[in-house]
Amino acid sequence: MEPMLPTLRQLQYLKLLSEHGSFSRAAEACHVTQPTLSAGIQELEKILGAPVVDRARSGVILTAAGQEAVRRAEAILAQAEDLVQAARGAGQPLAGRFRLGVIPTVAPYLLPRALPVLRDRFPKLRLYLREDLTHRLIASLKSGALDAALIALPYDMTGLDWAHVEDDELLAAAPANHRMAAFERVDPESLRGDDMILLEDGHCLRDHALAACGLEPPPRHGGMGIGEEESFAATSLPTLVQMIGSGLGVSFLPSMAVAAGLTQNAPVTIRPLDSAHSSREIVVAWRNGSSRSAEGRLLAQTLRDLPPAALSSRH
Repeated sequence: MEPMLPTLRQLQYLKLLSEHGSFSRAAEACHVTQPTLSAGIQELEKILGAPVVDRARSGVILTAAGQEAVRRAEAILAQAEDLVQAARGAGQPLAGRFRLGVIPTVAPYLLPRALPVLRDRFPKLRLYLREDLTHRLIASLKSGALDAALIALPYDMTGLDWAHVEDDELLAAAPANHRMAAFERVDPESLRGDDMILLEDGHCLRDHALAACGLEPPPRHGGMGIGEEESFAATSLPTLVQMIGSGLGVSFLPSMAVAAGLTQNAPVTIRPLDSAHSSREIVVAWRNGSSRSAEGRLLAQTLRDLPPAALSSRH
């Protein structure tokens, strides 16, 4: 005899219960009464043959079986949503809702060039943009909360597919009167004596910058990983540029941002690096098996074909 299977509705109840931590708030989010949601969860427990929720304490705590069920439910619900989107968008790529994540070191420098072109080429596209750090965008891709994300490699891409947009060279940046102004290209080794300013931990550009100067990124659980050289961290690229211009240290900036005018009015010197690791790869990424993969590729192709930024990327 075929085993009884949970319904998508029951899985949805469980997911909302795990997100909201209470039956009343989950019921509200699902637009059903609390007894309806409660009955759905009980039915799910019967089908699974295991309790998913511990109701004994204040609030709602998922059991181990409940946590595993939520993890799988998220993947199943994301696929069900994919099925609907694929059917609706059949033969009409990049039409309707498309949720795109973008990392902060790309969003302000690529999107102003990209959005008018996308609006022109895909008039029915309703683009929802979310700017966030790479690890959170990837978690959202895997849970189905995003359709695609513009991120930078190298990065651990387990469970994802991607399409190339462009290689973004990293450039050395120093105060205007820095000794590197005398050179055409800069050996990252020559900057080791300087104070190094990087973006805060969590920005993938921080790890790419460390690689550019031949240093290992620190382990994820903390620690600087670059000895005593780092005296400051910046929260954003514009802040980083201000700190360099104030003479606080040297750093590495993506040429995409420099070309978009990031350093235009700042007293900084920009030079290309004499290094094998001096670029990051900008890609459009999506979940393995997502029905939006063709659209992800089309989006990457459209971004690849953009005219270059008007400004020169060399100062």
